[in-house]
Amino acid sequence: MTLLTLAVLPWQVGRARGLEAWAERLDAELASVAGADMAVMPEYAVLELAAADTPDLAAELSAACALSPAALAIARDAAHRHKIWLLPGSMPFRCGEIVRNRAPLIAPYGGVAFQDKHVMTRFEAESWGVTAGAAPSVFETPWGRIGIAICYDLEFPSLTRAQTEAGAWLILAPSCTDTLAGWNRVRIAARARAMENQCYVAVAPTTGLAPWLVSLDENRGAAGVYGPMDRGFPDDGVIAEGVEGDGTALVVELDPARLSAVRASGAVFNHRDHPAPPPHAFAAVFT
Repeated sequence: MTLLTLAVLPWQVGRARGLEAWAERLDAELASVAGADMAVMPEYAVLELAAADTPDLAAELSAACALSPAALAIARDAAHRHKIWLLPGSMPFRCGEIVRNRAPLIAPYGGVAFQDKHVMTRFEAESWGVTAGAAPSVFETPWGRIGIAICYDLEFPSLTRAQTEAGAWLILAPSCTDTLAGWNRVRIAARARAMENQCYVAVAPTTGLAPWLVSLDENRGAAGVYGPMDRGFPDDGVIAEGVEGDGTALVVELDPARLSAVRASGAVFNHRDHPAPPPHAFAAVFT
């Protein structure tokens, strides 16, 4: 496997003036990371298209569902034009009578495959009625297999474990969190998943205040790329990390061979020694 130049694009939520303006912004964002092989954007970045004169939560979801197919088509055109693998964040899609949060991975030739969010947050389940989707997948790329864990999914070790056991060496994590606590949950989960699976995890968040939206009114987070805390890697596992609230992209070069080396001769063997299946906990007996 060869080196992968990855662009992590935090998305400063703005006042989108329709699909054409959103397409122009996406084009500019990808132009700013020219030379990258792959780019990842945040969860629900497309929701800025759903703003109405009067903010309304249900109306925003409905509008976003209606716009997502067109936004996906725009993203496919952009990936082809910039010759880049693109994860344009996640998008709400209406699937029959239900709504799912889906992340498309787009190849430069136009092919697309999806990862559904598997575990819903309280907001998604209780306020929006978004439904859990398919189990974790892995995606074949020229750099080997990668996985996608949408925001909250990253907080559940078994999901990314299934992907790394299936050969994923990189987990892309589009996220959307409205508090520092939420961002820290995702950030800490990313570092934990990178440690326990001896893999890379890249987090792309929404950022900024958007009071004209109910769904994306507050957005806290910073782009980050994390790896194992072991030989050949930073002691804290932080490969690169932006400043909270800053919309500046990170561009990093990732080498899957470094992971193979640390899995073979690291100070610890987290990936190899991971219990499978997870052990059951039993009540201790005092004597």
